[in-house]
Amino acid sequence: MAENLVENYGWSTSQGPHSCDYIGPHILDILKTLAGRRVLDLGAGNGALCSLLAAGGYEAVGVEYDRQGVEVAKRSHPGIAFYNFGVQDDPAKLLAHEQAFDVVVSTEVIEHLFSPHLLPTFAQGCLKPGGHLIVTTPYHGYVKNMALSLFDKWDKHHTPLWHGGHIKFWSRKTLTQLLHENGFEVTAFSGVGRLPYLWKSMVLVARKR
Repeated sequence: MAENLVENYGWSTSQGPHSCDYIGPHILDILKTLAGRRVLDLGAGNGALCSLLAAGGYEAVGVEYDRQGVEVAKRSHPGIAFYNFGVQDDPAKLLAHEQAFDVVVSTEVIEHLFSPHLLPTFAQGCLKPGGHLIVTTPYHGYVKNMALSLFDKWDKHHTPLWHGGHIKFWSRKTLTQLLHENGFEVTAFSGVGRLPYLWKSMVLVARKR
């Protein structure tokens, strides 16, 4: 399995990814509807979303497999705890340092994973009973897929030339099935970025069963 892990995703600055601009505010809106203040960012990158969560009054903690990303996050946001773990690790290692969480958030991570079921499994181990998982990933659906075909954008959209890039392409149906098979009940779906059904990303909220 080790040869299939990407250890460096290129984090070098504190600047957040462009997706954080439209996903971050939406995550904050969702969190207002859920109980609890302790939030784990699973796949925290350079800590940009954790910083936004903390500014919103949440007890934010970040987990990131890329060691360089963790180092950048710790330097940029010294008031937030960050840990160098991946979804393949035992969540008990995190809970040796932290209390269980009310919500786990994972933004634009699951499409990069060779074994995506490990993400909800890790989240299960970190959440309080009845806690919630919020997952975002690039949206795929009939209308958007047709648009990609009509404008000849598939090579760019599915490029194999991006080291550590997207290797799984999710629909609402397939992501819902993955979460259901790994102990979650999906309670909400929404899209962010662009017009409806041409969304850049989709957001699923799921409750731990």
